[in-house]
Amino acid sequence: MTPADLSSHILAILGSLQSQGKLSTIELPSEVIVERPKNRDHGDWATNVAMQWAVKLGSNPRELAVLLAKELESVAGISKVDVAGPGFINITLSAAAAGELAKQIVQAGDSYGLGNLLAGIKMNLEFVSANPTGPIHIGGTRWAAVGDSLARIFEAQGAKVTREYYFNDHGAQIDRFARSLLAAARNEDAPEDGYSGEYINQIAKAVVEKHPNATSLPEDEAKETFRAAGVDLMFGEIRESLEKFGVHFDVFFHENSLYEQGAVQKAIERLRTLGHIYDQDGAVWLRSTTFGDDRDRVVIKSDGEAAYIAGDLAYYLDKRERGFDQAIYMLGADHHGYVQRMMAMCAAFGDEPGVNLEILIGQLVNLVKDGEPVRMSKRAGTVVTMEDLVDAVGVDAARYALTRSSINSMVDIDLDQLSKKTNDNPVFYVQYAHARTKQVANNAVSLAVDDSEFDPSLLTHESESNLLAALARFPAVMAHSSTERAPHLVARYLEEVAGVYHRWYDACRVTPLSGNAVESVHRTRLWLNNAASVVLANGLKVLGVSAPERM
Repeated sequence: MTPADLSSHILAILGSLQSQGKLSTIELPSEVIVERPKNRDHGDWATNVAMQWAVKLGSNPRELAVLLAKELESVAGISKVDVAGPGFINITLSAAAAGELAKQIVQAGDSYGLGNLLAGIKMNLEFVSANPTGPIHIGGTRWAAVGDSLARIFEAQGAKVTREYYFNDHGAQIDRFARSLLAAARNEDAPEDGYSGEYINQIAKAVVEKHPNATSLPEDEAKETFRAAGVDLMFGEIRESLEKFGVHFDVFFHENSLYEQGAVQKAIERLRTLGHIYDQDGAVWLRSTTFGDDRDRVVIKSDGEAAYIAGDLAYYLDKRERGFDQAIYMLGADHHGYVQRMMAMCAAFGDEPGVNLEILIGQLVNLVKDGEPVRMSKRAGTVVTMEDLVDAVGVDAARYALTRSSINSMVDIDLDQLSKKTNDNPVFYVQYAHARTKQVANNAVSLAVDDSEFDPSLLTHESESNLLAALARFPAVMAHSSTERAPHLVARYLEEVAGVYHRWYDACRVTPLSGNAVESVHRTRLWLNNAASVVLANGLKVLGVSAPERM
């Protein structure tokens, strides 16, 4: 019996009590939170639903808890219900009811952990979006891992997700990039405000191979040649890096297209019609203070050039007109100052900030090796790149390490730890648990498990109870990670499951000792082993990390 099963029973009981006139008739919640009690002596599961809903239902918490407990005691599979304190309800399951979960998980397979919390919602999730002026740095790599995992979590809750990459191929940074390439091709020093590093030399050489006469063209024409070809080559490298990292985008959106196709002017006119655009001192302004911004924003400067926010306006409107209910932007820590103006922009279009537009800010990543910070890339010269991290520890370890901490906190990635094949390495610890489940299943192939050989009442060992309880939490963890935008909750949960599984493995045999007969308990434990395998594999898949069968 799962927490979801208990939630359904409690809601049905509340509805029955309402129909009997014992409780006020109000709309009941869609689910009841059922959790493991901190003290296992209090039972298998606990809920404070009586304390949360008693007043609304015309009762007091203790009385409502007693009413619910009396009805729950008659539910098949529940052996005991206690009311504690002001209205906590502690539930103890029979061994058979608790153990039944093992078969349910195995039979559900890939679908175990899925939910419908976000069903029908069309999401645009934009992440990484590194400028095409260099390789993806370590901060962007964190967003690649977190963003792709979030997309998988949202999809697991029924959302229709479009992964989008926004190429900043318009503006001053592209001009600096082009001038840097041209200088490298001419064996000149990089411009003072330009870019350097071995990658600049490599791209400049590739441009010259495609356009042998590029360096001798008139200055403006030469610069445009290096801009167009250089950006295209950099785009190609970025896409290739992301694909190797297991991150696949549905849309690559080019900022320049907003200006070429008139989307900026369209957004300005929309806002002018809504009364939020005004002209002053030869410039075009957004009256963003109306919506909580600290000052109004220039959209078109007095010299006719578009300000940075002009592209933001056009891009957001474009997303909404493509039919997305939610536009989620994942930005680096240096973009914290943009949140207020972006939310004001959302409200100016008549949308709801935090609902139609959501902005996630991620903190910095530090790489450490031999106890010292790793600060520079051999190729990029100034920053550590995605390739540097993957070359050092591999894709699995990199993705796992970057998703197992909250995006709200800075994270130190210890390259030495991630290179170890020991339990000190968290990704190894989880992957090894999965590989062990497969080894157990292979060793027990002769047990010939079928439904008739499953007796959940035999799963009575404390380690079996603990493992079942941990596996039961997976759907709730998935749902919580989607609402909190927190894939690290899945990673930390998998480490918990791995630990509980390893302890169960040490305490309970699936295959009998040599010479001993195979009993029902062995076959039933194989179901539990395979259930753990399903949860570990499904959780690792959500993080974009492989679930090896051998290590």
